[in-house]
Amino acid sequence: MSGILASMIDGLLIGSVYGLAAMGLSLIWGVMDVINLTHGSVIALGMFGMYILFAAFPVNAYFLLLPILAAGLLLGLVIYWISVHWVIGRSQLSSLLSTFAVNMMIIGIGTAIWSTSPYNVNFTLRGFTVGDYTFTGNHIAAATAAVIIALALELFLYRTRPGKAIRAVADNREAAELMGISSTMVLALAFAIGIALAASSGALVSTLFPFTILSGAGYQMKSFVVTVLAGLGKPLGALAAGVLLGLLEGAVTPFIAVSWIPLIEFGLFVVVLVAFPKGIFTRATA
Repeated sequence: MSGILASMIDGLLIGSVYGLAAMGLSLIWGVMDVINLTHGSVIALGMFGMYILFAAFPVNAYFLLLPILAAGLLLGLVIYWISVHWVIGRSQLSSLLSTFAVNMMIIGIGTAIWSTSPYNVNFTLRGFTVGDYTFTGNHIAAATAAVIIALALELFLYRTRPGKAIRAVADNREAAELMGISSTMVLALAFAIGIALAASSGALVSTLFPFTILSGAGYQMKSFVVTVLAGLGKPLGALAAGVLLGLLEGAVTPFIAVSWIPLIEFGLFVVVLVAFPKGIFTRATA
């Protein structure tokens, strides 16, 4: 039982990072009705961003999240104006194809630069030991950073004028425009924030596990599962759903091979999509 409990605690810590990764996808999907298929490749770029910055500035790796968030905002604006702005209001197939094309370009360029060999960020924080189990400082710090970013996003959306504009556009774009809100600028900002969240989650993951330019695909799938669990446009709901997913992984890991976990997650994805199409948290408060 102690081993299962330790595994679940570890899953809880990792799950908070899953939640952060899903926030970006949920925000873009909920506000813009765009399924962003660049999500996984941007997560991978966040991993390599942390790798490059830590190699250049060997300080506490978690201090480097700020420049990665800033770079993610700029990258999000570039991707938005290049590939997303032109398909807003069209069928979701248009946005899928447009963002998928950018995704493949990022992967292709990344493969040419870094190949598909694994990299890692050689940074370790001291953890603590309980009985026979050691909880690493990196897992604790990554989970803490994910929670702080999630709370900051929640405060931004509900306590600032731009955040309220994003919520207004998400609720009713036409009415927001009649009230003088520029939906184009708000959508660009929402997309940029979503990309910044994805990049920051990749940066956190890079301090926990080895990675390649292709590593983002797995986290993109987890983000879809978490988004379906939480419902669209719910940042704290995504964090909670990510924690639930991490707990599930931690609970089953002692009993089954790790290779079975994606199958369980896909099954959970289908069950929740059928039973709670608006997300479990939306259903609970309906």
